[in-house]
Formats: sequence, C-alpha cells, structure tokens
Amino acid sequence: MVIELMNKMETMTGAKALMTAMEKEGVKQVFGIPGGANLPMYDEFARCNIRHILARHEQSAAHMADGFGRVSRKPGVCFATSGPGSTNLLTGIATAQADSAPMVAVTGQVPVNMIGRDAFQESDIIGMSNPSVKYAFQPRTVEEIPEVVKKGFYIAETGRPGPVLLDIPKDVQQNEAKVTFPDEVRMPGYHPWTDVDMVNIERAIDLLLSSEKPIILAGGGTIISSAFAELQSIAEMLMIPVVTTFKGKGSFPENHPLSLGPIGMHGHAEANKIMTEVDCVLAIGTRFSDRSVGTFEEFERNLKIIHMDVDPAEIGKNQTAQVAVVGDVKASLRVMLKLLAKKALKKSDGNNWLKHVNEVKDYWRENLKLHPGEMSAAKILRKLREVLPKESIVTTEVGQHQMWASLFFDAIHPGTFFSSTGLGTMGWGFPAAIGAKVARPDVAVVDIAGDGSFNMTENSLATSVLEDIPVIVFLINNFSLGMVAQWQRTFYDRRMIGIDLKKCPDYVKLAESYGAQGIRAQSLDELGKAIKVGLNSDVATVIDIPIDPEEDVLPFVAPGTSLKDMILPS
Repeated sequence: MVIELMNKMETMTGAKALMTAMEKEGVKQVFGIPGGANLPMYDEFARCNIRHILARHEQSAAHMADGFGRVSRKPGVCFATSGPGSTNLLTGIATAQADSAPMVAVTGQVPVNMIGRDAFQESDIIGMSNPSVKYAFQPRTVEEIPEVVKKGFYIAETGRPGPVLLDIPKDVQQNEAKVTFPDEVRMPGYHPWTDVDMVNIERAIDLLLSSEKPIILAGGGTIISSAFAELQSIAEMLMIPVVTTFKGKGSFPENHPLSLGPIGMHGHAEANKIMTEVDCVLAIGTRFSDRSVGTFEEFERNLKIIHMDVDPAEIGKNQTAQVAVVGDVKASLRVMLKLLAKKALKKSDGNNWLKHVNEVKDYWRENLKLHPGEMSAAKILRKLREVLPKESIVTTEVGQHQMWASLFFDAIHPGTFFSSTGLGTMGWGFPAAIGAKVARPDVAVVDIAGDGSFNMTENSLATSVLEDIPVIVFLINNFSLGMVAQWQRTFYDRRMIGIDLKKCPDYVKLAESYGAQGIRAQSLDELGKAIKVGLNSDVATVIDIPIDPEEDVLPFVAPGTSLKDMILPS
C-alpha cells in the first residue's frame, strides 16, 4: 500500500503543486495582479493551461471572480500578492460572502519565518478575512497544498456557497517536495445539509393549502440552486402569486402572469402592497434582509412563514418560521411537487385572492406616476429590455440605477440578473460583468451602471479591451452620487453635500482612451441604436445616458420603516 502511494507521488515546487491542483479542479482562468510574494505562482502560468486575466486593481479581480462564480456556479479564482494586494481583495471577498458567491482567493504571503515580524508587505490576511470567508487556509509545507486546494474548492461550492482564502507563504511556493493529489478529502467538521426534510415539507404543504392569501417569496438561494423550473411549477400548480427579494430577481420570469416582481426598498408598488395582506409566505432561499422586508416585527405580524433554506443558521435569524425546511431548495421543491401531485389538486385561476392580486397589480401598473421626461429611468430601462436579447446577462452597480433596474427592467430568462445586494458594493457591476462574460462568452453581458459607482472600477476597461472581453456599460448618468443626493433631498432638507460629480469625466472620451467604444445617447431613438451597436461590437462599449439629476427612485421604502410605509410618487 505504501509502495502504491509512493508511485503516485511527484516532486515539484509548491507553486507547481498549486497550479496542478487547480487544473485538477477544472480551473481555466484566474483574475489577478502579480507582486513580490506571489511571483513563484505567476512563473507557473508559463507552464500550465490556466489563462491569467490581468486586472488593474485587486478589488476588481475579486469582483471578476465573483461574477464568474455567480454565472458559472463554479468558484471564480482571484490572485493577489501579500500586504496591500491581499487587503485590496477584502471588499471583494466580503461582497461574495454577503451574496453567497463561490470564490477561491489565493494570496501570496511573506516567508514562514518572517510571519509576525512586520516584514515588508506583510499583513495578517487570515485574521482580517476570517469574518468574511467560509474558511481560510495557510499551508506551511509544500505537501499540504494539494489537499488544501481540494478542500478549499469543495467548501466554496458546497452547501451555501461562499469565498475561501488560500494564503501561501513565498518559501512554501518555492520549496520542492514529493506531493500526491487526493481524489477526495474527508472533512469531519464540515457537513453541508443534503438530506431532504420530508416531515417538514409535508407540514409546509398543509400550511400552504390551508391559507387563504398565500404568496411565494423567492430569494437568491433559488438562483444559486437553479430551482427555476421547480419554482414555476409550484406557482402554477397552486396558482400562487410570486414575489422576489432583489437578490432573487430573475428566479421567476417577470413577464409571467403570477409575477409581482421584487419587494422591499427596491420593490414594486404592487408587490409591497400585496405583501402587507398575505397570511402565509413560502420563503425560498432568502435571509429576510431588512432591505427586503423593512422592519422585521411588522413583516411577520400577521402571517405564517414557511422558510426553505440550505443554511440552518438562517432559520429564525431575522424572522420567526412556523415551518422550517432545511436543505437544498431545488431538491426540497421537487419533493414538494411530487407530494402535491399525489393530492390531485385542481388549479384554479378564478379564486378570490388571485383576482384581488391581479386587480392590485393592474391598478399600480396603470396609475403609478413616472418621471415625464423622454429620458426618464423607466423609459430608458424599458428600451434596454426591448432591444436586449432575453438570455443576455445583466449586472448592476450600486445606487439609484440599481433600484431603477429592480423597478423597470424585467428579468425574463432565469438566472440572468446579478447585483451586489448584501454588502451593496459600489464598483461591483463592471468587473463582475467581465467575469460573467468570461463564464458565458456566448451571450451579451450588460452592466447597468451609475456614474458614481462606475467611477470606482472604470479602469477595468483596460482588462475588458486588452483581454478581449467585450461588455456593454449602460451608464445612467445623473452627474452625482444619486442615491445619497435623493436621501439628502428627502431626509436632510436638501442640504446637498459631497454629491456633485461636476460632469467629470467625459465618459465617451474615457472609453475611447482605453480603446473601447464610447457613445452618448440623448434620445430613446439614439439609445436603441447605441444598444444595437454595442451588441454587435467586438470591444467594450460605454453608453453614456444623461438624465435629470433630480429624478428620484420611487416607490421607495425608507430604511427602518415597514413595507406599508412605502413612499409613492406624488
């Protein structure tokens, strides 16, 4: 047995062991920036089949890996050197953690004997990242690397996905040793929930069928588990209306008759209004964020909650659940469908609850007051939806444009809409769009951006152009930090401080300076043509769309208030 094991061993450096292990995990590309402490790893790119995509900032590299992971459902990989390189990854790592995105972040570290001695570009990235990762590894020998990589990828993509950190000292990268690559690893302390909870699924069905005003609330977990068909089948079988969290946008086609769209701060008027009337909610893969439900106490006051989630830590954390179904939501919904089919239920689209829901939906879609200008947020986003192929992938930045996208851009094809919803990271959308395009080069990828957010990672245009990863930036430009400005107008008596971006830079010239395409659209006709040009372009396209700086996002649920206190346009 010992002889057989020895025959499988190979002598190599730690850097080569790392790259070989990642190749065995199916890694085809990484996003990163080299530096002194990770140069041995980088030297291996010349001898392996992994593509290196050069970012212009480590935070952007992490966001690219995040976007790749969300679209591919496989861990995106980012590289950074020690010290400031690794700390620059932290915002991207925390963003992935908040939105349950699979990621493996690989950082260089000072040599083992220099750790803790304040060496040049040393930082305790293990200690700093621990609150924001599923797990952090720091192998101290070459022999550990294959197993650590295997464990890291397994942790990142199983159960509730998330980021994993591999921090590898420089001497461990350089040293040679005999290594073996395990086909599988045992992790006694890690138990992703896999069993289907039959008892509580039956309880959930009984509670759902006994309710008079039920609704389905689909969260991001529905997208992560690809439970699209199962969700739609249950909604249609029981003729129950569907709302989503903002992260769950795209889990249910928003042109479907049973769709009410997102709830919460970013929510549709009809969705928020109906949510205040329901008596039972089937909540699938959601953490009940304050941005989705408003005040926790008010949300659960008059309703019973069935909570399905793969993460048992989410059960009861924010909202009290009458029935908890822990496990993969796709598997749980499949079982629920089978049990419902046995009951030979007759679906009815003539029930009083659904009739009322449709009346509310029709009223608000007909009577919601919108900005009257030609280039209002609603009109330009509906133009984007009209021209964009339905299977296109859309990311967003963070700010007013993000909320407008929730309100006015319908996600139709499942799993094609992504945003930073948990951490709310400005600058996420553009590099994430690049990562998404790497994962799906066969479809168009559009970043719905605001000028303030795009400013933060606009240098990723270099990556997009030079690495031949063409995406479209749909830049809703109000020449300000729009969401902050809206709050200052609404809650701070129009004391406008620190929000005026003064029309700087010129985004057409900026795009052109990077070798990208810049187009300014000042009418709907120009906008439609610009989108088509971007779709047919082989380079990144920035579409600069000036809008009224005074336009607010409405409806709007202010922080710390309930859904029934939604602010409506007057």
